[in-house]
Amino acid sequence: MKLVGGNILILSFAVLASAARAPKKCGAPVAYPHTKLASKYSDRQHFNFGEKVYYDCADDFTSSSRAFRAVKCLQGGWSKLNLKCEKRSCGNAGELANGEFHYEGDSLIGEKVYAVCNEGYTVKGLNYMVCKRAGWSGEVPICEEGRPTCSPPAVANSVSSRGDVSVHQVGDSVTFTCSQGFQLHGAQQITCGAGGQWQPEPPRCLPSPETTRSPETTRSPETTRSPETTRSPARTVSAARTVLTAKDSEPAGGCGVPVVSSSSHTSLTDAYILRTSFGSGEQVQYVCVVGYIQAGGSRYRTCRGGQWTPLRLRCERKPCGSAGEILNGWFEYSGVEFGDTAKAVCDEGYNLVGKATRTCMSQGWDGRIPVCEAVQCNEPPQVMNADLRGPQEPPYSYRTVVRYQCRAGTLSGSSEIWCTEDGTWSSPPPTCKEMTCPPPKVPGGSWAGAHNGPYQFRDTISIECERPYWRSGPRTVTCGSDGRWSPGLPRCYSPAPRRYKPTW
Repeated sequence: MKLVGGNILILSFAVLASAARAPKKCGAPVAYPHTKLASKYSDRQHFNFGEKVYYDCADDFTSSSRAFRAVKCLQGGWSKLNLKCEKRSCGNAGELANGEFHYEGDSLIGEKVYAVCNEGYTVKGLNYMVCKRAGWSGEVPICEEGRPTCSPPAVANSVSSRGDVSVHQVGDSVTFTCSQGFQLHGAQQITCGAGGQWQPEPPRCLPSPETTRSPETTRSPETTRSPETTRSPARTVSAARTVLTAKDSEPAGGCGVPVVSSSSHTSLTDAYILRTSFGSGEQVQYVCVVGYIQAGGSRYRTCRGGQWTPLRLRCERKPCGSAGEILNGWFEYSGVEFGDTAKAVCDEGYNLVGKATRTCMSQGWDGRIPVCEAVQCNEPPQVMNADLRGPQEPPYSYRTVVRYQCRAGTLSGSSEIWCTEDGTWSSPPPTCKEMTCPPPKVPGGSWAGAHNGPYQFRDTISIECERPYWRSGPRTVTCGSDGRWSPGLPRCYSPAPRRYKPTW
């Protein structure tokens, strides 16, 4: 019965060891920045041991190297993806005759390249192109010989200081004076800019408040026409100019402090932040707050008619890109833009050393890339009468296997144990149980050799039958590892009685 119990115990250990070594399945694959899973894997949540899934770069991104695109399910965890994806770039826009291209950034999708012509040349058409998936979009700018010009500015109900000039050269300035009964809204003087556009925009002459409230106010002593002004149009313009110039010196039509919603993530530049009032036609400039970058629109607002024009500046969170690569681990991202976090996760059997979470700041990811160190187990226990096979010195890292072999006795338990993910050995060490054989009981026989007991494993004896018994079976037997004599004890039989034939 003891032998049967020992067999059951050995079988139990073997079953437990087999279960511990059974391959584990994996859950949904890890999400990596700027990548996407092949569509046939997107809805699956469970994968078998050894199964592979394939990744590709996300839209607007491309692989930066010939990296392997697959990961493999290994004991409940996925292997690391080596695929690196970078935002697509349109590259060089080429050469610009009689000018050069100025790039907004690294020629990534959404960024612009601007044409800047040499002195004496001007841009024909749009002065920029936009990087899109198919490359640089729009017509390639051309630098034509000749200085840009501005068309005559049309301001109704006004008199221009340049008269009826049909073409204005870059740098030419024009001053406006509104006709009688109208008030200037905007800058009084504008200049022809390098791009053939007036800077700032031409003003408007709107009916003055006095005119709209009461007709009598329009016949004030300063503006009522005298017989002399009726006879002389030139003197009439001169008189109106004098009156309106006096008006322009007043703060009428000005603006207070410009305010924008905090959700726009913008702020005034330092040059304007302390001012409390602004004249009509004045501009203020905005910048994106810390952690945000310009994504389009204009930085400027203009005071017009006592109101600020809408702010068109668009600010988006600044991207940080990848938080780095972790050997034997990976980052789980909430995103890769300002304020987002990346949490370090180690593969099974590895412990995190360092700060687990990095945050995307205005200058990039904070902190350092942590390290995933392999879990280590203590030295495997020594077993009496057993030799250890495998690594003889530490470290005994995760998945390290050691084997026991009995020098004497019978091994009870699993001959192999391994270091698990929690830093413990997979099972208790086996034992080498010393087995003995009982004294041989052979009626009518005697034995010689070895000793009188107990008989140890591999002890050998010879058994002889006493006279007049005769032996059936082996003469020599050996004590086996199971505590039994092998190949089995002989038997001694008494001689059979002789039968005599009758003589009659």
